Amino acid sequence: MRIQDIYNLAIRMGISADLRGKEAVGKFLDKKKRNYETLSEKEKNNFDSEGLTNPYSDSRILNVSDDREIKKILVGIDIEPAELLMAKEIGGIDLVISHHPLGKALATLHEVMELQSDVLSRCGVPINIAEGLMREKISEVARGLNKSNSERTVDAAKLLKTNLTCLHTVCYNLAADFLKRTIEEKNPETLGELMDIIEGIPEYQLSRKNGTGPKIFVGRKESSCGRIAFTEITGGAEGSPKLYEKMAQAGIGTIVGMHVSEEHKKEAESALINVVIAGHMSSDSLGVNLFLDELEKGGIKIVPCSGLLRVSRLSN
Repeated sequence: MRIQDIYNLAIRMGISADLRGKEAVGKFLDKKKRNYETLSEKEKNNFDSEGLTNPYSDSRILNVSDDREIKKILVGIDIEPAELLMAKEIGGIDLVISHHPLGKALATLHEVMELQSDVLSRCGVPINIAEGLMREKISEVARGLNKSNSERTVDAAKLLKTNLTCLHTVCYNLAADFLKRTIEEKNPETLGELMDIIEGIPEYQLSRKNGTGPKIFVGRKESSCGRIAFTEITGGAEGSPKLYEKMAQAGIGTIVGMHVSEEHKKEAESALINVVIAGHMSSDSLGVNLFLDELEKGGIKIVPCSGLLRVSRLSN
């Protein structure tokens, strides 16, 4: 496999696992293509054409120094210049993959947050309300990203002649789909039962040993789950805290997420919604691992670093 093959595989897997469903993703891309056709030539020149086939702006090929056959990959949750130097020191690394977005993928992270509106709509929140509240939050995230030094690590990769890519929402989709299927199959009635299911997943077992295991942030072990939503596993960044009231009105009783701010926690408490936090690095690792297993099937060697809790499911 070459870099483009790995990238194409990631996008296909991300779409297959998307909580919106393949048809909805297809409509999203078709809408982008129609909008593109209405642009002037000047606007088309400035248009991010990758978005016509890749619905995840935060997952991209960032640097290609040479189009070699990929046999060995360094993979981390966060990749910075230090990890790129580590790749050189290890030797034989053909590609470095970051989970968290870098470069243009970081600068356009807010664009993928539109995904959350459709997921919330599927959970019963009226689409106009979901879009309105998410629009406000997306604008806030975009302003915050504007000040970041997004090209720092990409520039380092160019100087070191290192192939670099990042896979963010595509891996979040894999994690969200896996958690949803695993939990819904066992249909827990209480938060305690829900916690038992999550803690039975290898990545969360490892994170528990590291002191960062799953936790109940709102509710108690005896609390009834009610309807469980996975709206905060994927979608770029945290949505609007104002959505919790609307989710409660839609009949959602429990949210499974990766992390939660104090503001979001307070709003969830006010709306009487339980919040179970599976964990950030562990959830990231789950999604990344599900993708890496596919690369391992092709004989590619994986070197984990930077917080990745590598678990291979090939022997299971």
